[in-house]
Amino acid sequence: NLALEDIHLHVETRLKEIIGPAAGRLHTARSRNDQVAVDFRLWVKAACAEADLALKGLITALLARAEEHADTIMPGFTHLQVAQPVTLGHHLMAYVEMLGRDRSRFADAMKRMDECPLGAAALAGTSFPIDRQMTAKALGFAGGPTRNSLDSVSDRDFALEYLSATHMTGLHLSRLAEEMIIWASQPFGFITLPDAWSTGSSIMPQKRNPDAAELVRAKAGQFLAAFTRLSVVMKGLPLAYSKDMQEDKEQTFDAADSLMLALAAMSGMVGDMQANVPSLEAAAATGFSTATDLADWLVRELGLPFRDAHHVTGTLVAMAEAKGADLPDLTLAEMTSVHAGITDAVFGVLGVQNSVASRVSFGGTAPAQVRLRIAEWKEVLG
Repeated sequence: NLALEDIHLHVETRLKEIIGPAAGRLHTARSRNDQVAVDFRLWVKAACAEADLALKGLITALLARAEEHADTIMPGFTHLQVAQPVTLGHHLMAYVEMLGRDRSRFADAMKRMDECPLGAAALAGTSFPIDRQMTAKALGFAGGPTRNSLDSVSDRDFALEYLSATHMTGLHLSRLAEEMIIWASQPFGFITLPDAWSTGSSIMPQKRNPDAAELVRAKAGQFLAAFTRLSVVMKGLPLAYSKDMQEDKEQTFDAADSLMLALAAMSGMVGDMQANVPSLEAAAATGFSTATDLADWLVRELGLPFRDAHHVTGTLVAMAEAKGADLPDLTLAEMTSVHAGITDAVFGVLGVQNSVASRVSFGGTAPAQVRLRIAEWKEVLG
C-alpha cells in the first residue's frame, strides 16, 4: 500500500486487520528509531552466526586436506621466491589459523551487539513504565537492554564491526584464492582444479580458467568498500538519529550475501582440488631451498658464527649455480674447498625431506608438528 509511510505502518495496519483497534497500541513507548535499531541488530547478529558456521565449514575442509598432505613436500616462499621447503599440510594450516581468528572477530562482535535498543524510543527513552529487561530477554539479547537511549538509536558500530570482520575474512579468502590461481597455472602445476570450479575459454579449448577463485579474490575489494561506505556515512553525524543512517543496510546486506557465497565457493574448491605431489616435491628441491639448513649445520656442527656460516653457504650456492646444479649435487671435495671442516655428514641435511623433518619447533613444518596442530583444531571444532 503506497499510502502507508513505511514498514512500521504496514505492520500496524496488517495487525489491525487481524486483531482490530487494539493494534493501535503497538507504537506505544516505541519509535521507528529504536525499532529499526533492534531489527538491524537482530539481523547482523544472525549474519555473524551464519559467517561463523560457514567459516567452520571451510576450516574443516582445510583440515581434511592438511591431514592428507601433512607429509607432502612443497616449496615455501618469501617474496614469491623459493625460500625453504615446507609441507602442503603446514601451508594450508596457516589459513586455518587466519580463519580461526576471523571466527573470533565475528564472535567478539556478536558479544558487543548483544544488547537490546528497544525502549530507547526516539532518543530519550519513554515515560511509560515499560520492562526493558523483559523485552531484551524475549528478543534473545543476552546482554540485556542498552544503557543509554541516545547511543541506542544513533550508532551503527555493530554493523561496522561486522563489516570489518567481513573485510578481514575477505582478505584471507583473497590470499588463498590468489595462491590457488597461481598453483593451478601451468608454470607451477601444483594443483588441479576440477571443471566444477573452472570455466573454459571461448576460443582456446585447452584452457581451464580458475574463475571461481578469481571471483573470490575480487570480493575483498567489495568488502572493504562496504566498510568504508558505512564509515563515511557515520563519521560526522551528531547525536542522535539522522536520516543518513538509513544508508546503513544496502552495503551490509550485499556484503553478507557475497561473504556467504565466497565462503561456500572456497570450501568447495579446497575440498575438490587435487594436489600434484610430484610437481610440488620437485619444486621444493629447486632454488637452493636447503641453504639455510646448510648454514644451520655449519653453526651447529662446526661452531661457526652464523654470519660466517652465511658467507660459506653463499659461496657454495654460487658454486652450485655456476655448475647449473643444486647444493646436494656438489661433491664433498668442492665443499671442503670452501671450508675444510665440512664432512660428508652435511649431505644428511641437504635433502628436502630431512629439512622439513628437522623443523620440530612448536608451530614448525615438521609433519609431526602439523599433525599436532590438526588434532588441536579438531578438538576446538568438536
